[in-house]
Amino acid sequence: MNLFLDAWHYFTDGANWTGPAGIEHRLLEHLWYSFLTILSSAVIAVPLGLVIGHTRRGAAVLVGFANAMRALPTLGLLTFLVLLLGLGLIPPLLALITVGIPPLLAGAYAGIANVPADVVDASRAMGMTERQILFRVEVPNAMPILLTGLRGATLQVVATATIAAYVNLGGLGRYIFDGISLYRYDRVLVGAVLVAVLAMVLDGLLAFTVWASAPGTGRLRRADVPTADLTVQSAG
Repeated sequence: MNLFLDAWHYFTDGANWTGPAGIEHRLLEHLWYSFLTILSSAVIAVPLGLVIGHTRRGAAVLVGFANAMRALPTLGLLTFLVLLLGLGLIPPLLALITVGIPPLLAGAYAGIANVPADVVDASRAMGMTERQILFRVEVPNAMPILLTGLRGATLQVVATATIAAYVNLGGLGRYIFDGISLYRYDRVLVGAVLVAVLAMVLDGLLAFTVWASAPGTGRLRRADVPTADLTVQSAG
């Protein structure tokens, strides 16, 4: 019980929220690491998933690649990268990218691959180019699945970004690693609660975005009339 009381007292002490080691600063650091990871992962995974989903080529290689990345031990990989590259932001960023790429890659591929074939055929019959089909027809229809991949990647990255503290960086993992080294398990609980709350808030926001992006519902207005027409066809 003292563990929970001590954690509660830490949260309710205003001095613990400000300063370079305060909760606000650690939270911003954690969000920054997570943002950089998701952005880097998306730059790699989303174009690759879109191309493979559109052409239907290389799906087996994609599945093997994604499964191989999921199998990598993140902390072990981080240790290896630190030994190879030294301390700094690059090793944890590279290690976290292996967590962010698989959900984004799977979401991009599955979203495009599951667009109804009659919608794609109708767009070709209208004289649209393959590029127009991809970005004006397939991507809008695949948006919920694409965003679901982003949602999964965000949750995994936010939860795993605590490893940045393992190489003397900041973030919410600082409470966990410092608490363990100092035998202050109330601090470990503080870090765990903060990571869980942050993950749930981001998950709620992204869940709403997925709901709002469903094609044919009118929840998000689309300025592109041809896309809207084809979206309605796919919904029907």
